[in-house]
Amino acid sequence: RRLFFDTHALVCLLEENGFTTQQSEVIVSALVKIMNDNLDMIYKDMVTKVQQEIALQQVMSHIGGVKKDMIILEKSEFSALRSENEKIKLELQQIKKQVMDEITKVRADNKLNLNLEKSRVKELVKTVQMASFCCFVFQHAQQDRALTQTDRKIDTEVADLKTMLESHKLDNIKYLAGSVFTCLTVALGFYRLWI
Repeated sequence: RRLFFDTHALVCLLEENGFTTQQSEVIVSALVKIMNDNLDMIYKDMVTKVQQEIALQQVMSHIGGVKKDMIILEKSEFSALRSENEKIKLELQQIKKQVMDEITKVRADNKLNLNLEKSRVKELVKTVQMASFCCFVFQHAQQDRALTQTDRKIDTEVADLKTMLESHKLDNIKYLAGSVFTCLTVALGFYRLWI
């Protein structure tokens, strides 16, 4: 083993400072032994370049295997996600069509009810015009009540229709948002595994 100081010079220095030659050599040999023991302890914990290269090769082969597995998994998962997305799109289109059909039916029903109520009101007006003044006042009050009820009924049905439309719209948005977040979660999971 190489020593990074001159042992003979240290022996001479010790002799100059009052030690005998034998004492100086014993001190220097003790120092050399202590240094060798310390270096042995240090070298036990160290890894040689060959061992380091072997460990690096093993790690690289494991990383390569994991990359291959990730690529295979990514392809299979993405194809499954694509097919699931297509199914979800078709279902959303069907739901949208059903909602539009329901809206059309409700509008048609409301228009029919409104027209029936208008015709009833017109008949009531004609009846009121034919009656006498006393009956006119009485029937006018009834007409006002009937119109108010009709307005309330129309307002109630319109509010119900709006509520139903908002409910369907929110359901569609929730379903779409859930699909998008699912796709994003899976994509971020793959991205995180990739990194």
